[in-house]
Amino acid sequence: MDKTLLKGLMVLEAVTDVAHQPRTIDELATRVGLTRSNTHRTLQTLMHAGYVVKDEQSGGYRGTIRLFELGARQLAQLDVRKVALPAMRALAELTGETVHLSVLDGLDVVYVEKIDSAQPIRAYSMVGGRGPAYAVATGKALLAYQPEGYLERYADRLVRHTPQTITALPVLHDELRKVVRLGYSINRGEWRDGVGGVAAAVFNGLDQPIAALGISGPIERLSPKQMKEFAPHVQARALEISRAMGYRG
Repeated sequence: MDKTLLKGLMVLEAVTDVAHQPRTIDELATRVGLTRSNTHRTLQTLMHAGYVVKDEQSGGYRGTIRLFELGARQLAQLDVRKVALPAMRALAELTGETVHLSVLDGLDVVYVEKIDSAQPIRAYSMVGGRGPAYAVATGKALLAYQPEGYLERYADRLVRHTPQTITALPVLHDELRKVVRLGYSINRGEWRDGVGGVAAAVFNGLDQPIAALGISGPIERLSPKQMKEFAPHVQARALEISRAMGYRG
């Protein structure tokens, strides 16, 4: 393993954390667990490569447009995004909630497309952002169709985010079997308190789960009863996308 490359990627991820941008060298060093001098050298390399610039006003460091260009090229390869947009718009109009299209990456989901709710209070997320797959609806919809033993590889990463988070493997397996049986998944405020969601998996022509379509919003509006009512619509739109991707199951 190339430790220098790994350090560079760690620093780059910390720099591009939009919730705390720009970051100073000391903040970055603390976040990634490197010495100040090591962090400084890594930043100089990233600046030379054009991925990071120094903000003269704050003295911190931030990512450049080159990062967006790389991400945009990768997202352009995910044809499911283009195929899914009409169904996502229809679902957003029907439910009035935020609509997500997610893909699975290890024990995380990555949001590759979204349509924001027009409601003044809505679930916060961003394209390119991540969430714990076992604690969000789109993630559970994808985990439910993974090979046997998949979750066991990540057992030590099942951490509690809210009192509702499921962290016990037997209970989580039961939850995922229920997802397969019903055809949709539910998030009952398991990642963020008061935020719930409904999702269904999207399959390709090889019957493989390639993404998940879901809606999310505050539980005071997206109640368990409301989620159950919306579930068939989420399933129908997910199936619509799957058919467009060649699914025949």
